[in-house]
Amino acid sequence: MNSDTLGGGGRDLGGSIKEGAGAATGNESLRAEGVTDQLSGQVQKGYGVARDSVAPLASKAKQFARDRPYAAAALAGVVGLAILNTLRGR
Repeated sequence: MNSDTLGGGGRDLGGSIKEGAGAATGNESLRAEGVTDQLSGQVQKGYGVARDSVAPLASKAKQFARDRPYAAAALAGVVGLAILNTLRGR
C-alpha cells in the first residue's frame, strides 16, 4: 500500500459520508459533492494499486539493465524501432 491507495480510500469514505448527509438533509449540492469525492477517491485508489503492481516489474527491468547493459540497449533499440514504425503506419 502507498499513500495514493490510502488517500483514495479515505476520500472515497468521506464522499460516502457526504453523500449520505446530503441525502438525509435533502441538500443536493452536498450529495453531488459526495459522489464526486467518491469517484475521485476510487480513481486515486486505482492509481495506487497500479503503481504498486508496476513497482516489481520496474525493479526487475532496472536489474536486467544493470546485469546486461548491451542486451538492454539492444532491446530498447528494437522496441523504439517497433514504436516508430507503428506510429509511421508501416
